[in-house]
Amino acid sequence: MLPHMRYSVFKVLRDGLTSNRHLQPAWRDAVPKPHYDIVIVGGGGHGMATAYYLAKVHGLTNIAVVEKGWIGGGNAGRNTTIIRSNYLLAANEPFYEWSMKLWEGLEQELNYNVMVSQSGIINLIHSDAQRDAYVRRGNAMILNGAGAKLLSREDVREHLPFLDFDNGRFPIKGGLQQPRAGTARHDAVVWGYARAASALGVDIIQNCEVVDFLFQDGRIAGVKTTRGDIKADKTALAVAGNTSRLTSKLGFRLPIESYVLQAFISEGLKPFIHGAFTFGAGHFYCSQSDKGELVFGGDIDGYNSYAQRGNLPVVEDVFEGGAALIPFLPRLRYLRQWAGICDMSMDGSPIMCVGPVPGLYLNAAWNYGGFKATPASGWCFAHTIARDEAHPLNKNFRIDRFRTGHLIDEKGVGAQPNLH
Repeated sequence: MLPHMRYSVFKVLRDGLTSNRHLQPAWRDAVPKPHYDIVIVGGGGHGMATAYYLAKVHGLTNIAVVEKGWIGGGNAGRNTTIIRSNYLLAANEPFYEWSMKLWEGLEQELNYNVMVSQSGIINLIHSDAQRDAYVRRGNAMILNGAGAKLLSREDVREHLPFLDFDNGRFPIKGGLQQPRAGTARHDAVVWGYARAASALGVDIIQNCEVVDFLFQDGRIAGVKTTRGDIKADKTALAVAGNTSRLTSKLGFRLPIESYVLQAFISEGLKPFIHGAFTFGAGHFYCSQSDKGELVFGGDIDGYNSYAQRGNLPVVEDVFEGGAALIPFLPRLRYLRQWAGICDMSMDGSPIMCVGPVPGLYLNAAWNYGGFKATPASGWCFAHTIARDEAHPLNKNFRIDRFRTGHLIDEKGVGAQPNLH
């Protein structure tokens, strides 16, 4: 970060006393150059984090990030902000724990307030069998340094006294807590990475949609965009739910499907939720924002779609799950709803590897794990692009695992929500 770009309390005071006359754009809105070493398609969290770590860790700065809209206007700003590393399988847990470690130092790293709050998350237990499964998960988390606490019914009551503990269908018997989990401001994460990458020389090109690919000698040689052709030695895709739309232009299909995932927000309330929690007998998860709003979500919509809007049956399902846990929930007013596009893989785990076409690199299929994976995704994808080989943390996220049978099936239910 250049010294004149660093934020500080003194700059805040100066800007406040001078009507912000000294404020400058957080990043350069670049004009496309004819050629780059690397073009990253997608200006969301994963694309921006990849560009930043390519420049910071690998010293590669002749990079363009092309975004069809504006920075932070896609899936990055359409999630429920939860960060965690409470996974079970050996292929997933170390990756997400590295992401958690990067989250913990991200504000200092980027010199940007991304509002990380490590207030914890509790996965509720409703049966003896579920307790056994969560004991196993907690042990895996502890072995990987993530930390975990198995909570009794009374322990949960101390944290979340407003829940319906004696619900006839879904009695609460305990919970699994990760105290280091929490939330972060979703769009601020993208802006922070964009500002830091731009300061290192990365070109950020907005309102530049990729419509096709350039080829030369049997390999991808760049992209065709609405702002002209951009040639590149390496082309990396980090476009979340739109990945399959772009790869279809290359003549191959990915083992993923795109679904809409809705999120909801209520009117502001006095603070009463510390951290986040999830419903263990249904699909509902909830936290409270700094403004007092309840931020919650649930299942994906039940059909494939690229629309950033949801349907009413899922709204009903999410509210039913919430009402089963929180008796007063139906009495609240709900302010708004939004939706992002999830690319769901067949085993519920991501794809991050050198692509099947020379010159192509894939970052896709994040299911429910996309936002929380942002720092580690950028770190590992940058390594994969720079060195043409996977980082040890994403070596199992190969696309050919679906052909060889080496699946990373966190829940055993295929292309379904991968939350708990």
